[in-house]
Amino acid sequence: MTKKTKRPNVLVFFTDQQRWDTVGAHGNPLDLTPNFDMMAERGRFIRNSFTCQPVCGPARSVFQTGKYPTTTGCYRNDIPLPAGEKTLAHYFGEAGYETGYIGKWHLAGADPVPRGQQGGYDEWLAANILEFTSWPYQTDLFDREGERHRLPGYRVDALADAAIRHIDRARDNPFFLFLSFLEPHHQNQHDNYPAPVGYAERIARRITSYPSDLDTLGGTTKEHYHGYMGMVARLDEAFGRIIDALISRGELDNTIILFTSDHGCHFKTRNAEYKRSCHEASIRVPTLLAGPGLDGKGDITRAASLIDLPPTLLDAAGIEIPAAMEGRSLLRPTDRPEDEVFIQISESQVGRALRTGRWKYCVADPDADGWNDSASRRYVETHLYDLERDPAELDNLVAAPDYAEVRGELAKRLAARIIAAGEAPAEIAPAN
Repeated sequence: MTKKTKRPNVLVFFTDQQRWDTVGAHGNPLDLTPNFDMMAERGRFIRNSFTCQPVCGPARSVFQTGKYPTTTGCYRNDIPLPAGEKTLAHYFGEAGYETGYIGKWHLAGADPVPRGQQGGYDEWLAANILEFTSWPYQTDLFDREGERHRLPGYRVDALADAAIRHIDRARDNPFFLFLSFLEPHHQNQHDNYPAPVGYAERIARRITSYPSDLDTLGGTTKEHYHGYMGMVARLDEAFGRIIDALISRGELDNTIILFTSDHGCHFKTRNAEYKRSCHEASIRVPTLLAGPGLDGKGDITRAASLIDLPPTLLDAAGIEIPAAMEGRSLLRPTDRPEDEVFIQISESQVGRALRTGRWKYCVADPDADGWNDSASRRYVETHLYDLERDPAELDNLVAAPDYAEVRGELAKRLAARIIAAGEAPAEIAPAN
C-alpha cells in the first residue's frame, strides 16, 4: 500500500478511432466493455462527448494544449507542436506532479521524438506515429533519450504493462500519466483491424446486427467490424488491468481517471477512409470521468467537446485553469449553449460544423485545400441532419426548402463559434 498523496493521481486512458457506440453504456449489445461500463456507472459518464477535430494529430494537439488546432497551427497531421507551447505536462508538473507519457504521440516531426518535442513530460516511452513503428505483436517505443525498446505481447498489452510498471513505482509525489493507445485504429500498411488472435472470429459469431448507419451504408463494415470490436474488447481488458493495479496499490480512490478517444470510425461510409467527416460515427466518442470528487455524482449530460477535457482534468485535480485554454470545465456551469459543439475538419476538406441537441449542420470551402489551408473566409453548406428524426444521418436536408429557416439560424450560430475559436469572420453561403 502506498501513502496517500495530497493531490490525487491523474490517469488518462486514451484510445484511437473508437466510436461512441462500441461500449455497453451506449447500448452496444456485444457486452465487450464491462470495465468501461462499471467505471461509467461508478463515476461520471459523459453521455454526449465529441471530438472537435476528427483526425489524429490535431485532436492530440487539442488534448495537450486545451486550444483549437487553428490556434496552435496543428490543424492537420504532421505538424509538430510549436516550441514553447504549454501542455498538460507543464501544468501538472508545475503543480508538483510527476508526469509520464506512454504510447502514441503524433505531435512531433520524427521518430524517435526529439527531447524538445516531447511536450515537457518527465518520463517518456512513446513513438510519434506508433502505427509506423509497430505491429500488432511487435511494439517498438522510444525512451526520452531516443533508445528503442521492443515490448512483448499484443500491442495493447505491451502499453498496459508499461503503464502498470509506471503506476507501481515508488514515488513521493502524485503522478499524471497519459496512456495513449493505437487501437482500435486500423493498421495502415494493410488497411485492416488486427484483433488479438481468436477475438475477431469469436466476435463475428456473436454479431447479429450492426449500428444503423453501418448497416444501411455498408462501407467496409462486414470486412472490418468484428476485428475492430476485438480490439475494443482487448482495450477494455487492459483498462480493467489498470484499475486492478490501482486497487493493488491502494490508489484507485485517490486517482482521477479519464477514458476517451480522439475521434470515431465510419468504416468508409462517408468518404474514402474512416474519419475526417462531420458525422456522428466520426466525431462522437465514449468518455468517462471517475475518481475522488467525481464518483457518485451522476452522468454529465451536456454536450462535451474534446477541448473541454484539459480544463476539466485540471479542475478535478484542484489546479487553476489557464486563461489560454479555450474549452470549459465540465465540472462548472458553462457560458455557452449546453447542447452545442463546434468542430473543425481538415485534410479531407476545409470544413466547419455545429452539433446541437437536434441538428448537425456542416459547411466546407469547395475551393480550399484541406492539407494546405487551415481555414477559409467563405464556406458553403454541405450537410443538415435532424438528429431526433434521423439519428443515423441518412437524410441530408441541406437543400430542402422547408429547412431554410433552420439553416439560417444555424449559420449564424456557426459563424459566431468560428469567431469565438479565434478564426477570422467567414461568410456561409447556402447550398446549391
